Amino acid sequence: MFSSSESKIYAKNHYLCKIDYITHTMTAKKPIIFISNDDGYQALGFRRIVECAAKYGRVIAVAPEVTQSGKAHAITMYEPLHLDLRRDEENISVYSCSGTPVDCVKIAYDWLLPELGIKPDLNISGINHGSNAAINVLYSGTMGAAIEASFYGAPSVGLSLDDHRADADFDATIEFADKLIPALLGAKVETPLCLNINVPIARPEEIQGHRICRQTRGFWREEFFCRQDPRGRNYFWLTGGFCNHEPEAEDSDEWALKNKYIAVVPIKVDLTDHSRIPELKELL
Repeated sequence: MFSSSESKIYAKNHYLCKIDYITHTMTAKKPIIFISNDDGYQALGFRRIVECAAKYGRVIAVAPEVTQSGKAHAITMYEPLHLDLRRDEENISVYSCSGTPVDCVKIAYDWLLPELGIKPDLNISGINHGSNAAINVLYSGTMGAAIEASFYGAPSVGLSLDDHRADADFDATIEFADKLIPALLGAKVETPLCLNINVPIARPEEIQGHRICRQTRGFWREEFFCRQDPRGRNYFWLTGGFCNHEPEAEDSDEWALKNKYIAVVPIKVDLTDHSRIPELKELL
């Protein structure tokens, strides 16, 4: 629970944000773009896509307080969440949330956005520092947020750059976003729609184009390094490598990235293996 003083500060900030939105909708109807990520609200990739999206609509963003990479579709159930307004400008409002990326989406759509009386026209999660191609889509907090946001009626995009560095060069990603955002805002697409978009490490002039492709078949094989703390208790560091089962498959996202293409993969939530249903009916 908030203290009395904290509640007053939060209520004031929240009220100002709401008034700001109402004022601007009176003068010009703008698309609403919701943004989240898993690297946290201070990450460079997040800040770059917020600035980019603000050219095309009103940005409401809720992102984790700290890095939440690898949280996938995790939610917080046994401790409270905190939501703080971090930035409130003419066209941009950014909140931090103490929970996971999916918590950010849920608290936005099921509390904050109804409080503001608005409904997004587009969802973006990212820009992630690191690829979410292939099996990474299952582990990714960025994609967890994108998938969750797609449940609420607007197109959703997970946007990632294949570069984990804090100071990664996002220029090629932003150049593509400048085409993607108005295209999705101007199209009447059937929902739910969720796209997993990965951008290779390259300058804009080195990008060969984009390819609509599929998820690569492959898996991570982990390795754990065991160490001991000063009290003699074992602890472990996770590492490993990705095993691509089809490196020559030109219709896959990993091939696209390797060959300097932007990989665009439409994804869905249904994990049913429909091809096995007849076999299982016979077996069971």
